[in-house]
Amino acid sequence: MSSELEWIERIRRRAGLPRAGGVVVGIGDDCAIFRPRGAGEDLLFTTDMLIEDVHFHKNTHRATDVGWKALARGLSDIAAMGGTPRFFLVSLAVARWAGTRWVDGFYRGALRLARRAGLPLAGGDVARSEKLGCDVVVCGSLPRGTALRRSGARPGDAIYVSGRLGGSALGLRLGRGPAWQRHLRPEPRLALGRFLRERLGASAALDLSDGLSLDLRRLCLASKQSAAIEAPPLYPGATLDQALHGGEDYELLFTVPARKRAPAKFAGISLTRIGAIEKGPPGRVLLDGAPLAALGYDHFRL
Repeated sequence: MSSELEWIERIRRRAGLPRAGGVVVGIGDDCAIFRPRGAGEDLLFTTDMLIEDVHFHKNTHRATDVGWKALARGLSDIAAMGGTPRFFLVSLAVARWAGTRWVDGFYRGALRLARRAGLPLAGGDVARSEKLGCDVVVCGSLPRGTALRRSGARPGDAIYVSGRLGGSALGLRLGRGPAWQRHLRPEPRLALGRFLRERLGASAALDLSDGLSLDLRRLCLASKQSAAIEAPPLYPGATLDQALHGGEDYELLFTVPARKRAPAKFAGISLTRIGAIEKGPPGRVLLDGAPLAALGYDHFRL
């Protein structure tokens, strides 16, 4: 297998989805959705790994930044579904180079973001490893049956992105300045996600973690539709390639029914229409009329 999508689909087919037990959305969306019997709300669960020399380097990323980003990734998944985070768990595999001071800094960074988002650290695990890695589980909630999913886009829906794209990729290349801080300390769009669900009536959403080209293809595959877009808004100094394929912007990509229109801004964050959902081969994305290759970050691309 040559892509992350193929691995996920293989696992999804083998696991299936139980007909009972409360899981109403399983593998393949930003979060799993669990519906307790008789409850008026659904629970969201997401998990993300952060691994040394894959997601960060010990010589360039401070412990507090690694902790912040480890939690931000999961919170961004909760935001994409329009949820409110409730608690999180952290399992940390500590490399021998990382002493008490580094571990303290990691938790200080994670807890700083957690306090801003209003959720407690409820548990986890600690172990030794040759390289440092962590797995963060975030639980969130929202009213029953209201989650924004990747599969809700329909022909004619407008496609929007929040913010400006390519800043994280630019920061990773430069290693300094505002773009570097954008890479180190992403801001999960929690309030925006709830606005999209509660007020705007968005039809589909996901967070931009692996690049617009790849993530939009994922949304189109889940919705069984095609998309036609133009160039997205660029972070100052970023290239179009960085905006399309760079990843780790953690902005929201969302669709809105044609009869509705998103505001130009929400809480100071720009919301830009970049195209529309169309009938066509599932997963096809056109940029200015030409096929756009899904070249975002893929752990398994050969």
